[in-house]
Amino acid sequence: MLENFWFNVQYGMNHVLDINGYDHILFLMVLAVPYVFNDWKRILVLVTTFTVGHTLSLVLAAYGVVSINGELVEFLIPITILIMALYNVFTAGKKSKTNKLGLLFFTTLFFGLIHGLGFAREFKMFAGQSEGKLKLLIEFALGIELAQVIVVFLVLFIGFLCQTIFRFSRRDWVMVLSAIVVGLVIPMIIGSALLN
Repeated sequence: MLENFWFNVQYGMNHVLDINGYDHILFLMVLAVPYVFNDWKRILVLVTTFTVGHTLSLVLAAYGVVSINGELVEFLIPITILIMALYNVFTAGKKSKTNKLGLLFFTTLFFGLIHGLGFAREFKMFAGQSEGKLKLLIEFALGIELAQVIVVFLVLFIGFLCQTIFRFSRRDWVMVLSAIVVGLVIPMIIGSALLN
């Protein structure tokens, strides 16, 4: 029982931390980069919102409520990352990050739905005809959340080092990391099956 629980949690963690599917990590980087450790409550709300959206997609797919074109989703995932990265570039150094979560909350939820759809087919195969799909989904979501918290902590920690030791301004740190992510996702968009 406990062995199954940990297997499913680790499966969720591996989904996020898989270096071959680094789109999840890129999204978390651009989600977390505008923040510092003092903003931990806000970033935790955003990360959990993303997990909720991701899990909701898996629930809908696992129970056959939605079925979507895989090529379209694989095209939309890097688009969501690009939108977040560009949002950071255009708002870096502005006070908008201290505003209410509102739009960012709903955008993160929506992007979580899209990212979840990208994993739905694999998850359906993993879940198979299992009776306990909901339990499996919760354990998997817990693994996703844990891995996302680890990634976000690393982004905040590296940001802290860059801003204290290397004297980057917060604005420059946000701009540099977001620009790197833009450079990584544009080839993903151009190379997507939908455009080829």
